[in-house]
Amino acid sequence: QVMLVESGGGLVQAGGSLRLSCAASGRTFSNLAMAWFRQAPDKEREFVAAISGSGFTTYYADPVKGRFTISRDNAKNTVYLQMNSLKPEDTANYHCAARDWGVPATTPADFGSWGQGTQVTVHS
Repeated sequence: QVMLVESGGGLVQAGGSLRLSCAASGRTFSNLAMAWFRQAPDKEREFVAAISGSGFTTYYADPVKGRFTISRDNAKNTVYLQMNSLKPEDTANYHCAARDWGVPATTPADFGSWGQGTQVTVHS
């Protein structure tokens, strides 16, 4: 199985930045496409960003384009989400996900492994 451990969440002012990390173990990391999702209370889980196993291909949800950057360091088995220009509407529990092949996806059903989530709170 793929174990995912997230870190980096916290409280930040609007306009600020935060970087989330997700460390993976249990599989060959470069073979795993990774993604970040977020979920606010009483809202559906929302796709944020995805990255291919190689790191060459990335996808972003419209609300975060130009502000968030997904990246990975396969030598460290870690995927990152750099979040800049944060807005209050970015407040959510963020979790990473992995699928067992390198082609990325954007829907939760396509991912078989999930991290525990890390809370991001953006205040004015």
